[in-house]
Amino acid sequence: MDKTKNLTNITVPKIIDMKKRGEKIVALTAYDYLFASILDQSSVDLILVGDSASMVFAGQKTTLPYTMDEAVYHCKSVRRGVRRALVVADMPFMSFQVNPEETIKNAGRFFKEAEVDAVKMEGGETIAPTIRKLVNSGMPVMGHLGLMPQSIRNLGGYSVQGKTDEHAQWLLKDAKAVEKAGAFCLVLEKIPHELAKQVTAELSIPTIGIGAGPDCDGQILVTHDMLGLYEKFKPKFVRRYAELAQDIREAVSSYSGDVKDNEFPNLDESF
Repeated sequence: MDKTKNLTNITVPKIIDMKKRGEKIVALTAYDYLFASILDQSSVDLILVGDSASMVFAGQKTTLPYTMDEAVYHCKSVRRGVRRALVVADMPFMSFQVNPEETIKNAGRFFKEAEVDAVKMEGGETIAPTIRKLVNSGMPVMGHLGLMPQSIRNLGGYSVQGKTDEHAQWLLKDAKAVEKAGAFCLVLEKIPHELAKQVTAELSIPTIGIGAGPDCDGQILVTHDMLGLYEKFKPKFVRRYAELAQDIREAVSSYSGDVKDNEFPNLDESF
């Protein structure tokens, strides 16, 4: 039974309105048709086709190798599986940092080729003019502050951001710049929960937290982390709702044993 039939399609204005109504935003990542369709049927509001695909899908050590062509491919696959959730494309490293013209061209590919609903960009005040150009061109933008994986070389690792008063003020200033530029939503990653609470209170646009505490307007996790599929590391902020990697290993081992013992297929499974 398709649970999405009686649910309203999620749009950018509806995401904004959810903050006004005090309704929490549910967000997860997807990189393929099958996962996207399952999430969409499970009442997820926003599906991010994240550059985390570089790690959990392609096995890279960071998100930096993720390319535009790979991103567009994943977005196309996800779009085919989604009927109601808002689909957001993560803009890869160096797809928006060069100049505004190239950014508009790259972002346009997501809307034209993959029919996404919005794009996500990491950064604050420095990319605000580019955000404004995209929004003015009819392309909704989600911001991303705090721990920014594409800036991992500058940050020196995956540590908590905004811990000092000075850094917290910088982050708040960046958040307001992103909002003023026209972003409809802002991801806050791995920052102290009190800072996330302050940012959320001072912005009119929704915040979506990942490792930013309970006071954000919504939450997002990498689906492969939440389901226990990606086991290389488990961040403190991830709650595992399943242990699918272990379940899959056990299922494959059972299948392997049945084949080797000539117990699969049996006559009922044969023609």
